[in-house]
Amino acid sequence: MCSLTKLNECGRNKVSAKVYVGNLPFSFTDKELAEAFSSFGEITEAVVISNKYSGRSKGFGFVTFASKESADKAISEMNGKEVAGRALKVSEAVPMESSERGPPRRDFGDRRPRQSESSDENSEE
Repeated sequence: MCSLTKLNECGRNKVSAKVYVGNLPFSFTDKELAEAFSSFGEITEAVVISNKYSGRSKGFGFVTFASKESADKAISEMNGKEVAGRALKVSEAVPMESSERGPPRRDFGDRRPRQSESSDENSEE
């Protein structure tokens, strides 16, 4: 259990703020993302999200600032700003909604064979 004097260490009262950055050029790297936002304050992490199989950028990323004030300034000044011909979409990052089943899954419909088809084939013999 966390004591009142150690809230930061327990993660309940974090001073840092994470910012979502969308519509990034697909050529952007983590380093370039950090450089683009470094003028707004201390950055603790900058990451461009990429496809786990191909390694290609998905066109968005996250920047974590050491202070909420730096994050707010970055949002107000960078949202809509053009970088490499693309207007960035910058906002406060919000956690993904968790699903009871785990990670999101694609629905390909019912892939089981139909009962009527398999029973019709067997009844002809």
